[in-house]
Amino acid sequence: MQKLSGLRPLLVRPPLRDLPELPEGESPVKRVQGTSPERLVQSTPPERLVQMGYISAPFGIKGWVKVHSYAGEDGRLAEYPTWWLGNSSAAGNEWREVAVEQSQMHGMDVVAKLAGCDDRDAAASFKGQTVAVPRDAFPPIESGEYYWADLVGLRVRNSEGLVFGVVSSMLETGANAVMVVRQVVQQSVVDGVKNRHDRYGRYDTQERLIPFIAPVIKRVDISEGLIEVDWGADF
Repeated sequence: MQKLSGLRPLLVRPPLRDLPELPEGESPVKRVQGTSPERLVQSTPPERLVQMGYISAPFGIKGWVKVHSYAGEDGRLAEYPTWWLGNSSAAGNEWREVAVEQSQMHGMDVVAKLAGCDDRDAAASFKGQTVAVPRDAFPPIESGEYYWADLVGLRVRNSEGLVFGVVSSMLETGANAVMVVRQVVQQSVVDGVKNRHDRYGRYDTQERLIPFIAPVIKRVDISEGLIEVDWGADF
């Protein structure tokens, strides 16, 4: 049977790389106007960033930060030499790249020393920031393996051609990964209104939990944006 597994971004060891060499006398750290500490900034973020966790608090008094990693104790986030920090919900979706001078696991979290962050007050300024890495920094994987980030957003269709919706997120149950598949429910016309909203202005949706295991997953086509499953409409 073909090996089939959905890999969280940190379950495969990312490649370590050195920072690019700079001309003599040029610093890799630029000051962001009106902010402290100094941060390594790249003006244009990569086309696709994958959120890996968020900075939850300062750690100690020497400028270290504590990061809640979405991959828990796996720890691969600690091996990336640079992180992208930002707030994906903020206007403009602004991100900035920061060099990671030192990092290590601390229980289920990652603790790190960021470039230019030298005291607790500076570390506190990062609290709440999302930590992301470029998708193209992930290492290649074997046939039949998939990063979770690549599965989210794909349409899910069963063998009878019924489309269940799209993968909105992935869950880890311990035994296997599970796809959370959501679909806007096409309501009948009620009082002249189609696709009725709830009181928060959201569309009604239907959610299915489908295990990401070989007997269920018949085909994954990233380029087509499709996952075919052996899954009944009544499950």
